[in-house]
Order: sequence, then structure tokens, then C-alpha cells
Amino acid sequence: MSSAPESVDIAQKPEAPSSGAAAVSPLRKRSLNGVPYERAPEIEALIADLAVLPRDELVARAEIKKRSDPGYVPSECLLYFVRASRADNNERWFERLYRILAERILRSLPRAEHPDGKTEALTRGVVRDKVFARFTELLAADRAGYIDKLDFFEIRFDNALANLRRDAQTQAWRDENRSKPLEYDEESGELSPEVEAAAGVHDPFAASEFDDPAYRSRLDAAIEALPTEQSRIIEMLRQGFPIDSKEPGVMTIAKALGRSEKTIRTYRDKAFAALRSAMTEGDGQ
Repeated sequence: MSSAPESVDIAQKPEAPSSGAAAVSPLRKRSLNGVPYERAPEIEALIADLAVLPRDELVARAEIKKRSDPGYVPSECLLYFVRASRADNNERWFERLYRILAERILRSLPRAEHPDGKTEALTRGVVRDKVFARFTELLAADRAGYIDKLDFFEIRFDNALANLRRDAQTQAWRDENRSKPLEYDEESGELSPEVEAAAGVHDPFAASEFDDPAYRSRLDAAIEALPTEQSRIIEMLRQGFPIDSKEPGVMTIAKALGRSEKTIRTYRDKAFAALRSAMTEGDGQ
């Protein structure tokens, strides 16, 4: 294990007056070409600003659930403080932050209950349990010693969590349907529910090679080669637009393209499959 110094608990002294933004511990993971991972500049700046707040105020900010609220703390920032708390021998401080982060993760995962509220969807419950267990396993290991696998969560938290969910969905489907092939619906051209459940195993924007300029150049070329509607969807995903949203004021890909959520997801999954094939050509896969 590395002998590099642990991250400093920059939120350790709430009583001290603010003297400007605090220093932020850098990430340690590196891309394949040796370039250190870096948080988005706005995330880095926000962490530094939040670090000088009293702890109660930071917790109050972190408890804001609506992303459109000006005081909302992105999960990338929240995870930073959860990880930084390992340098502070105050388990209560860790628990306060971890509770908020855990609630966010659980809210983002599919609920196990069916819409009737009476029965439980086994696969959904398994996926939910697998994702949450894997994240807590990584976090527990990080408490004992720095785990660079969590660094990507501080860069693109939603994408990193989506990767865990897709892995869990794929595994759950395979466990329950080992002899059943994955197929498209011949008439509609849409993915079968099984494929939809296991969709997105490869997210080109969440790949560990994404920071490599050569990888990004190949990815750009592969996106340009996609059918027009698929490339539009991928570009909008790249810009951070959600496929759908329960908030009426949020611009979504489905609204922008005038398509149903299911259709958008179908095109996305086909595009991801094409991109995966393009990006792995010549890799012996």
C-alpha cells in the first residue's frame, strides 16, 4: 500500500473564520497514459468553498435534494468529504455525511416494489442490493486505505453509479435466464425487456481510457459514424441532458427529439453497442 499521505480533513475546524477557499486533496488514479484524474473545475472550486463552512452548515447544504436548488451539493463533492473524513477520528462526522450519500444512492436505484405496492420484483431487489453493497464495499475499503476506484465517482458520480447498476443488472439477468438469448423485437425494432434490463454494459464516456486523447479521438470518429438520430442522442447524453425527467421544467432528450423515453433508450443502447464494437476493434476482443 502506498505511503502517500492521507487526505487532510479540510472541514475539521468549523469554528475557524473563513479565510477563503481551502486546499483540495488531488485524486490519485491515473489514466492509461499516466495522466492524473482531475475533477471538473467547478466541482474542485465548490469543494474548496464548502470546506470552510461549519460542519452543521455543510450537512444542511448536503441534505438539499433538489438539484436545481442553488445550495445543492453535487454527489461528487459530498463523496469528497465522506472520503476526507477518514483522516478525522470522529465516526459521527462520517456517519452524518455517509447517511446523506447512502440515501441519494438508494433514491437513484429502482425500487423493488411493483406499482401495486404489494409485491416485490425479485430482479430489481437483487440489483438494488448488489449496487449498494458494492459501493459500500468500496467505501469501506477506502476508509482503511485509499481506493482509487472511487476517484471516478468524484469526477462523474452518476456515470460511475450507472456502471455499477448495469453490471448488477446484467449479472442478475444472467443468473435468472442463463439459457435465454438476448434479442431485439423484430416488429418494433426495440430492445426486449431483458436487453433493456441489461443495457449499457459499455458506457464509452465512463471508460477508464476516457482521459486519453487518442481514445477520445477514436470515440468522436465512432460517434460521427452512427446513424443521425443515434449520434444526436449520444451527443446530448455527452452534454449532460437526461433521457427523461419527472420535473416538468427540465429539458430532456425525449422532449427535444419528440420521442418516447423507451425509444430514446433503445437508440441509446444500439448506439452504445455500435460504439463498443468500434472502440474494441483490433483489441483482440
